[in-house]
Amino acid sequence: MNTFLGFGREHVERHYRKTGQSVYMHLKRHVKEKATGAAGGAIPRRRNGKVFLDLELNRDFNGEDYEYEDEAKLVIFPDHFEIPLPNIEELPALVTIACDAVLNAPSAYKKQEPESWEEEIQVSRHARSLRQLDNGVRIPPSGWKCQKCEMRENLWLNLTDGAVLCGKWFFDGSGGNGHALEHYRETNYPLAVKMDTITPDGADVYSFEEEEAVLDPHISEHLSHFGIDMLQMQKRTENGHHTDNNSRPRVSEWEVIQESGMKLKAVFGSGYTGIKNLGNSCYLGTVMQVLFSIPDFQRMYVGNLQRIFDYSPLDPSQDFATQMAKLGHGLLSGQYSKPPMKSELIEQVMKEEHKVLDWHQQKGISPRMLKALVSRGHPEFSSNRQQDAHEFLLHMINLVERNSAGSENPSDVFRFLVEERVQCCQTRRVRYTERVDYCIQLPAPIEAATNREELLVYEAKRKDAEENMRAPPEPVRARIPFTACLQAFTEPENVPDFWSSALQAKSAGVKTSRFSTFPEYLILQIKKFTFGVDWVPKKLDLAIDVPDFLDLSRLRATGLQAGEEELPDLMPPIVLPEDTRDNSMGSIDSPEIDEVAVMQLAEMGFPLEACRKAVYYTGNMGPEMAFNWIIAHMEEPDFAEPLTLPSMMDPGPSTSDSPMGATLLGNSPPEESVAILTSMGFPRAHSIQALKATNNNLERALDWIFTHPEEEESDALSDMADTEPNDNAFSNANSHSDSTLSPDRDTSGPRVKDGPGRYELFAFISHMGASTMSGHYVCHIKKEGRWVIYNDHKVCLSERPPKDLGYIYFYHRLSSS
Repeated sequence: MNTFLGFGREHVERHYRKTGQSVYMHLKRHVKEKATGAAGGAIPRRRNGKVFLDLELNRDFNGEDYEYEDEAKLVIFPDHFEIPLPNIEELPALVTIACDAVLNAPSAYKKQEPESWEEEIQVSRHARSLRQLDNGVRIPPSGWKCQKCEMRENLWLNLTDGAVLCGKWFFDGSGGNGHALEHYRETNYPLAVKMDTITPDGADVYSFEEEEAVLDPHISEHLSHFGIDMLQMQKRTENGHHTDNNSRPRVSEWEVIQESGMKLKAVFGSGYTGIKNLGNSCYLGTVMQVLFSIPDFQRMYVGNLQRIFDYSPLDPSQDFATQMAKLGHGLLSGQYSKPPMKSELIEQVMKEEHKVLDWHQQKGISPRMLKALVSRGHPEFSSNRQQDAHEFLLHMINLVERNSAGSENPSDVFRFLVEERVQCCQTRRVRYTERVDYCIQLPAPIEAATNREELLVYEAKRKDAEENMRAPPEPVRARIPFTACLQAFTEPENVPDFWSSALQAKSAGVKTSRFSTFPEYLILQIKKFTFGVDWVPKKLDLAIDVPDFLDLSRLRATGLQAGEEELPDLMPPIVLPEDTRDNSMGSIDSPEIDEVAVMQLAEMGFPLEACRKAVYYTGNMGPEMAFNWIIAHMEEPDFAEPLTLPSMMDPGPSTSDSPMGATLLGNSPPEESVAILTSMGFPRAHSIQALKATNNNLERALDWIFTHPEEEESDALSDMADTEPNDNAFSNANSHSDSTLSPDRDTSGPRVKDGPGRYELFAFISHMGASTMSGHYVCHIKKEGRWVIYNDHKVCLSERPPKDLGYIYFYHRLSSS
C-alpha cells in the first residue's frame, strides 16, 4: 500500500535528490483482513518542506469488514535510518510535535464531513410501544392533502390514527397551517412521518412530545399498518437506491437502465475500474468515467502523471491537476480492477448468497479527495445530496478551463461556436452574433409523441384517480422521435423584451441558433426535467430513439445571406433614475438595500453611510460579507460618504466604433454586479468578462478574476450591452457571448476544433428517479466495440444498453474518410 501511485521509496528518493530535504515520515497500514486498495485516499503531503507523507491513511478501511494496525516511522536520508514513532526519548520536542500534527491531521474529506452531515438523531422512546388504531385507514401512493385545509405540501402522517395533516413552517422550512401539531395537542398521538420522505431506506419521523426529529426502528411495521409496504418497495429497488413512494413509473425505469435481471459479466482491467459511491455521489462517478474515456483527458492527466506529481504544490490536496491525475491513474491503470482469484470465489460462495457472484467486483476507487476539492465552496456539490449530473459536468468543464491556463486544455474537445440569428419581425432586419458553448440542450416535445392518444387517456385516468384518492393507473411512457427533438431545437423562438435598433424601440423578435463550428466531442442533453408548482425539479417520463450515428451538417451556420439587411449597430438607451445628479442613498430611486443588515452593522459603531455602501457592494449577501467589506475599505478617504452608483456615473465607452458592432448583445451582466466588482478596484472590462465567464455568479467571478490576470486584448467588445437573452437551446457553462471570428481568421479567439458534423455515439449517462434531487445515475460507455455499464463500483458488459432512456449523450466525430 505504501507504494501506491509511485509515492513510495523511489519517489521519496527523487524528492530527496531534488530538494536536499532529508527527514521523511513513512506511514503504513497493515490490514488483517483481505482488502482492495482504493485510490481515493492516497495523497502526497509535505509539511513545511520537512516531512513527506507518502500515503494518507485510507479511511475506507474503517469498515466493519476490516481490522488493521497503523505503523509510522521517520526515515532519514540518504542512509535510510529509521526511527519508529512515537519516540519521545530520542526525538527533539519540535520534531515530536510535528509528527503528532501529521498523524492527527484529518483528511480534507473528514474536514468536510461535519459540514455535510447532520447531528445524530436519537431513537424515540415512543417507537417500541406506539399504539396504532385499527380504524381501517389506508394511505394511497399519491394525491395526499391535509384533512383540514386541503394543503398538498409539507404533509405529515400521524402514525397512531393515520391522519394526514400539514405541518408548521419550522419543521422543514416549508409553509403550513400547523394542523399536525394541533392534532397532537388534541389527541396526544406523538409520532408523525413526513409523507414525501418515505423510501425503502426509511423516512423522516418527528416526535411532538419530544419536540425533535427522531428515529423509529419499527417504521416499516408502523407504515404497513396503513397500507404502505416498505418491504415491497425494497424488492422493487436495486442496489440500495430508492424511488419515490408516489412514483410508480420509475420502477421499470430502474430495472431497464440498470439491466436488472440479466446475468451481466463483470469486466476487469485498464479502463474498467469502478468508482465508489460516497453517498449520493453517483453523479460525480458517471461524469468522471465518461471524461476519462476521452483520449485528451487521458493524455492531459494520466500521460503527464509523473510531471504533475513532481511539480505538485506544498499541499497537493488542493491542487486540481494532482487530484485529476490521481483519479485518472486509478481508473486507467488496471491496478484496482483485477478479477477475483479462484479461492476468493469459493470463499464468496461460502459466505454469501450465490446471486452476489453475478456482480462480483473490485471495491472501486474512492473519489473523496477530488470531490472535496471540486465541490469546495459550492452550495450544492459540497453537500451530500443528490445533484444534477449535467450541472456537475458543466462545473467540471469550467474547472478544467480555469486550471488549464497556459497549458493544454482537454475541454477544447467540447467547445464550439454558436451562431445566433435574431430578426426584427417588424423591419425584417437581422443581427448575427457568435458565442461559445459546450453542450446542446434538446427539447423533448411531448406533443410529437408517437403514442399521444395513449398518453391523453392515461392523463385523464391519473387526474381522476388523484381527485378521488384512488391508486393511479399503470403509467404510460411517452415515445418521442429523435427527429422531433432536433426539429424543435432548430425552430425559431421568440425573444422576450427584444429592442430593435432599427425602430429604436421594443419590438417582436425571433431567434434561431446554428453551429458556427462543430466540436470534436458533442454533448447532447435531453431536457427531461421541468419545475413543478412547488419549484421542485420533476422528470418527464419519456423515451427517445437516439441514433448511434448523427449527421448535423445541415445545421452548419451560413452567416449573413444575400438580400438580408443587418440591424443598425446601436445600443438601447440607458435608463437612469429621474434625478441622475443625486445618487445618494437618500434618493427615492436608490436600489434596494437590506436595512436589517445595515442596522446590525451600524450597531457595531460603523458610520451609517458606510454600512449602506457595504451592504450594497456585497449584493445584500448578509452582514458577515458586508462586515468583511468594511474591514477592507475602512481606511479609504470616502469610507463614510454617501453611495454613488458607478453604473450611473460611468456608463462605459461607446461601442459605435466597434467593428463587430453588437455581436456581444445578448449576454450583458447585470449592472449591479458590475458595479460591485468595479467598486473593489477591478477594471470594468475585466469585471464584465469575469461575470460572463461565470454566468453572472459574483463569488465565482471574483475567483475567476484572481485566476485570470487581465490580458491585453480588445476589451471594448466585452463592454457592450445586450438586449437578447442568451438562454434556451445551448448550455451556459463558462459561457460568454464572444463575437469571435472563425478560427482561421482570429487566432486570439476561443480555441475550437472544427470539423465535419458527423458523429457516432460512444457514451450516455442515465438517470433513475423522479427529479434531479433524488434517484441514481449510471453510465454506459462503448469500449473496444462493446457497451459497458458503469454502476458505481460495478463494471459489467452491457447486454441491452437502454439508449432510449438516457439523459446526457456523448458523441465523437467520425473521420472524414
